Amino acid sequence: MERRTFIKTVSAAGIGIVAPGGALPQSRTFISKRPHVASRKFTSQAVEQSIAEIKPRIRDEEIAWLFENCFPNTLDTTVEAGVRDGKPDSFVITGDIDALWLRDSTAQVTPYLPLARRDQKLRTMIRGLIHRQAYCILLDPYANAFLKDPNGKGWDDEPKNKPGVHERKWEVDSLCYPIRLSYQYYKLTGDASPFDAEWQEAMRLIVKTFKIEQLKDKPSPYRFARRTTWMIDAPPFNGEGYPVRPCGLIRSAFRPSDDTTIFSFLIPSNMFAVVELRHLAEMFAGTLEQAEFAVECRVLADEVEQAIMQYAVAQHERFGKVFAYEVDGFGNRLFMDDANAPNLLSIPYTGFTDADNLVYRNTRAFALSDANPYFAKGRSAEGIGSPHTGKRSVWHIGIIMRAMTSTNDAEIANCLAMIKRTHAGTGFMHESFDPDEPAKFSRKWFAWANTLFGELILKLDAERRGLLGRVY
Repeated sequence: MERRTFIKTVSAAGIGIVAPGGALPQSRTFISKRPHVASRKFTSQAVEQSIAEIKPRIRDEEIAWLFENCFPNTLDTTVEAGVRDGKPDSFVITGDIDALWLRDSTAQVTPYLPLARRDQKLRTMIRGLIHRQAYCILLDPYANAFLKDPNGKGWDDEPKNKPGVHERKWEVDSLCYPIRLSYQYYKLTGDASPFDAEWQEAMRLIVKTFKIEQLKDKPSPYRFARRTTWMIDAPPFNGEGYPVRPCGLIRSAFRPSDDTTIFSFLIPSNMFAVVELRHLAEMFAGTLEQAEFAVECRVLADEVEQAIMQYAVAQHERFGKVFAYEVDGFGNRLFMDDANAPNLLSIPYTGFTDADNLVYRNTRAFALSDANPYFAKGRSAEGIGSPHTGKRSVWHIGIIMRAMTSTNDAEIANCLAMIKRTHAGTGFMHESFDPDEPAKFSRKWFAWANTLFGELILKLDAERRGLLGRVY
C-alpha cells in the first residue's frame, strides 16, 4: 500500500486539551466525530443498533467514544454501493487512498458480517463486495489494489498495469481474504447467491495462481519494477525477487504491508492460504457440489501445511521452537514480525492454529519482545511496527491484534489503555505512531484500523464483558 513515514503532527483543537501520553481527561464530554447523517456513505440499522446497545456498557467514556467513532467508519466514509451487470456492486476504499485493496476491503467489512443476518441492506452491500472482488481477481490475480474507474490509470510500474488496476504487488494474502469474506458471509447468512459463474471462475484462478507461485514446474511469469528511492517498494533482480528453492510453499513477492519480502516464502500468508483453501473446498464440495475442485483445494492445502511444518518451524536461541516469518527453501529463515495481518501474531485470528499451541505461544513471546527487530517500546505504548513506517514505530493494528489474540485479561486491558493513550486526541486509529510521541502518526484516515478496533470491542462485549466495565 502507498504508505510512507509521512508523519503528521496534530493538535486536539476542538476536542479538548490532550493529557500527557495523548489521553484526554476522563471528565471531558466526548462529541461524536462521525460525519453528519446526511453525509455518510452508507448506513446500517443493525450497526446503529449495535452501537446503541454496546456503547452504554463501556464504562470508560473515552473508549466508548472511540468505539462510536471507529466501528462504523468503513460504512460512514468508504463504501460506494451500486449495481454492475444486474448484480449488487460495492466498492470499498481504504480511507485516504482512493482505491480498493482486496485485503483491506475484506477486513473493513468483517465485523459487520454477523449483523448482516438481520439487515438486508447491509447483506446486499457485502454481497456486492464479494461480486466486486471476483471481478477484480479476474482482471488481474497478481494485483493487490484496484480503481473504481475501469479505465483508470494506477501506478506507472513495469510491466504496465491494466486499466482499472491501481497497484500490482503480488501478495498471497490478497487472494486469501476474498475467500475468507465469501466463506464467512455464507456461514453467517446461509446465502449462496454470490457464488455465480464469475465468482467460481475467480476462485479457480486463485488456486491456479497459487500453484504457479509454488514454482514447481517453471519460473513465475510475475515481475514488478518501480522507479523509487524506497528500497523495499520493489523486489531486486529486475523485479523478480531473491532466489527461492521450490518446496511446496507459495511465493509472495510482497508482505501485507506492501513491502517486498526478503525470503519470499512468507509464512503467515502461507498459513492463511491453508485455512482458506480448506474453506474453499468446503464451499465447492457442499454448496456447489463440485467435488473434483474441492479435492484439488484440499490437496494443495495439505501440501502447503506440510511444507510450513518442515521449513518454517525453527529453534530460536531464546524462545525455543517458533514459526519463522519468511523462509527461502534453502534453509534460511527470517526471525521478525510485521504489524500488518496476516502476521505471526495473528495466527489464531486467521485460524491456522489456536492460541494454546506451544509453537505459537513461543512465537508470540518472540514477536512481542526486543528480539523482534520491529517491536518498539516508548513512554506511551509498546507494540509491533513495520519497516513500512521506518525502524521505530508502533501500529494500532498490532496493538488491536495483540488484544484480539490474547487469552489474558491483564494483557487485553493494557492494550486498551495503550490505545486510549495513543489516538492523539483524534478519536480514531492510525497506521503507525511514535511510541514516545503519539501525536506523530501516519494515516489520519485508515478505515481498516478503525473497524478492527470496533471488532475488538464487539469481541470483548461477547466474551469478556467485564473488561468493558473498567476505566483505563
